[in-house]
Formats: sequence, structure tokens, C-alpha cells
Amino acid sequence: MNTLEKYEKSQLKNLTSNKSYPEFNAGDTIKVHLKIKEGEKERVQVFEGVCIAKKNAGLNSAFTVRKISYGEGIERVIPLFSPQISKIELVKSGDVRRSKLYYLRERSGKSARISEKNVFSKTDSKVSDPSEKSNKEDSSEKIENPESLSKKAEAKKDN
Repeated sequence: MNTLEKYEKSQLKNLTSNKSYPEFNAGDTIKVHLKIKEGEKERVQVFEGVCIAKKNAGLNSAFTVRKISYGEGIERVIPLFSPQISKIELVKSGDVRRSKLYYLRERSGKSARISEKNVFSKTDSKVSDPSEKSNKEDSSEKIENPESLSKKAEAKKDN
């Protein structure tokens, strides 16, 4: 490891020590809260749009966010480890097959929409009470195959 790599690694540790960003990829709709300094005042402005590209290059990592404002497309390339970013929120995850979505630049309206990824939450199925476990087992045993159900239905018709 040369001195440049060591320097970048130490700088990366300093920049990421007090910040944590959600995991996002191209196609995700995100809100980027940016610190904007106007004279002596500092305020936070939200830039919400679709992440169309992500560049992973260590300290030089960046992502491109595209939004439509007053009918005009606006893209902004934001360095991932920029001190101007106060926080990043993931609004929705997009279901895309590419890592760079530059084709969205030529599209507008319905053709520029990105479908949402079906993300199922992982719930813990811990059973605290043993009686609840036996009830679940009983209900699973009650499910019968379709052949036996049709035989029972025929038997009822005969009676």
C-alpha cells in the first residue's frame, strides 16, 4: 500500500466516522438533505429524485440524482463523502436491471417511471408460548390434499 492509498484510507475513516447513509443503488428514489450556505446563514435544502448512476471509487465516490422541476430535467452529481450532505433518505427502491439509467434522459411521463421493488420485511417467527406452537401445528395438519376433499364432497352428495 503506497502513501496515497494510506492517505485516502485515513481520510475516508474521518469522513465516515460520524455519518451513516442507507444502502441505495441506481433506480432508487432518494432525498438528499444538502447544507447550503447563503452569506452567514446556513440552511438545509432537500433534493429528491431518482438515482440514475453510482460511481464507487473510494474517496472519489459519487452518485447522480435526477429530478423533474417545472417540466425541466435537473441532474446533480453529488460526492458521496461531501461535507455538504447532512443526510440521505431512501424513499423507495426501484426495480431496474442496469447500473446506469442514462436512458431516462430521453424519456418523459409514463415511460420514465420505474417500478418499485418488492421488498418483504423479515419478521421473526419466535413462539414464546408452547400452546401457540401446538395450535399452529394443528392448523397445518388440518390442511388436506385436494383428492381427499373431492372424495368428501362426493360422499356428502350421495347422502
